[in-house]
Amino acid sequence: MLQKMMTIAAVGCAVLAGSFSARAAEIRVISSNALKTSLEVLAPGFEKETGHKLVFTWGAGAPLKVAIEKGASFDVAVLTTAAIDDLIKQGKLVAATRVVLAYSAVGVAVRKGAPKPDISTVEAFKRTLLEAKSVGLVEQGGTGIYMRALLPKLGIADAIKDKIKFLPVENPAAKAVANGEAEIGITQVSEILPYAGAELVGPLPKEIQLTDSFGIAIGVSAQQSEPANALIRYLAAPAAAPVFKAKGLEPAGG
Repeated sequence: MLQKMMTIAAVGCAVLAGSFSARAAEIRVISSNALKTSLEVLAPGFEKETGHKLVFTWGAGAPLKVAIEKGASFDVAVLTTAAIDDLIKQGKLVAATRVVLAYSAVGVAVRKGAPKPDISTVEAFKRTLLEAKSVGLVEQGGTGIYMRALLPKLGIADAIKDKIKFLPVENPAAKAVANGEAEIGITQVSEILPYAGAELVGPLPKEIQLTDSFGIAIGVSAQQSEPANALIRYLAAPAAAPVFKAKGLEPAGG
């Protein structure tokens, strides 16, 4: 009798495990580096709670958007809301699933222990760039694109052109600063905090600050739309807000 009960229990567990496995899904997420550290913290909780597995493709926003436009295979995109809205217009993302997650500002980084320059005003920021030995920018990143347009407006583009060190996506500005490849790095605040060898000087002056909103939406060809919706609900929930804030972002929910 005992043996029979154990057999029945074993079969029951196997059925439950099979059922759970059938419900579990692999969700492919294309995400901007700006939210990388936040999502890395939040992902394990979502996976444990739902049984789904998240597979990330990280990168700078502009190249990721191009990849989606060219037909990259994915379920969920986490990009600036401007990029998401454009991809919705192109028929690449589902408009009804669009949710704003957080806001991100641009900051300045120096190597840990180095003197922190004055960037409290636009004039002070300009002087800091003029006096710097080198300035690191990710060429294809949103901040790099913004700075290339801003420097001529500040009237210092020619004066510092030989100091600008354009970096590849795989070598973020804060990482370059931490490794001594650039004296100053300019990038999203959320992309500075993860590097122990770099320190945040502060955000850009408000007059020239670039604040991006980042959102999430499901791809029109998503293979896992229901699990993807579960991920959106998880990331947009109030419980996720403290993680975004700790990682240098401002949660959309306040």
